[in-house]
Amino acid sequence: MGTAVVTGGTSGIGAAFARALARRGWDLVLVARDEARLADMAAELRALGREVELLPADLSVRADVDRVVARIEDVAHPIGMLVNNAGFSVHTALASRDTAAHDRALEVMIRAVLVLGGAAARTMRDRGEGSILNVSSTAGFITMGAYSAIKAWVTSYTEGLANELHGTGVRVTALCPGWVHTEFHARAGIPESSIPNALWLDAEPLVETALRDNERGKVISIPSVRYGVLIWFARHAPRPAIRAISRRFSSRRRDSLNG
Repeated sequence: MGTAVVTGGTSGIGAAFARALARRGWDLVLVARDEARLADMAAELRALGREVELLPADLSVRADVDRVVARIEDVAHPIGMLVNNAGFSVHTALASRDTAAHDRALEVMIRAVLVLGGAAARTMRDRGEGSILNVSSTAGFITMGAYSAIKAWVTSYTEGLANELHGTGVRVTALCPGWVHTEFHARAGIPESSIPNALWLDAEPLVETALRDNERGKVISIPSVRYGVLIWFARHAPRPAIRAISRRFSSRRRDSLNG
């Protein structure tokens, strides 16, 4: 199948992508900060018969991003797929005087996505084939602070990149999941009990949906019928209504964090 780069490939959706791609016959380049977890994931994937390269990197550090770019642009060892997955929750208020958390979020979830996506786009376009999947979120369709704003950018960026690469043989997809059973929410301090059960998804099925959608040339991938319906309403409902719903969810999350 070729070689795929997966950022944030040691946990959550990134790990699910790595496993799914390995089962499909892809070799992997795993990018993450935690070298011990990288080694554990590599052992798991190699047990499936795949070649695995480890690229320890902190995508908030531009020199580390440049090392990942160099690997993507290595024409001697071409990359057939890039999964831009690295990310984390952002709870810092938009009006906060301390912007350190926002700065790191912008580096990892916007600048790194832009730079790595651009590197993949150039090399894949020259070969006339390839796939880029950017992990966005349904949060980008509502208004829950910095994370929503960042993921709205990721989705819009993906659509713009898909337009640039239209007709080149390179497929570009934004995966927009809702709440997913992963470490992401536990790390963010969001208890599952604070979110309605019907809104939780499992990582493996949504990754399979994203890969199928990418193969079909679909630019926006929204896993599950229920989220498809919810996001249809989010796209068409009056914006004051979306802001009111977002305030309610934000309030419930604050209550759960403070409880």
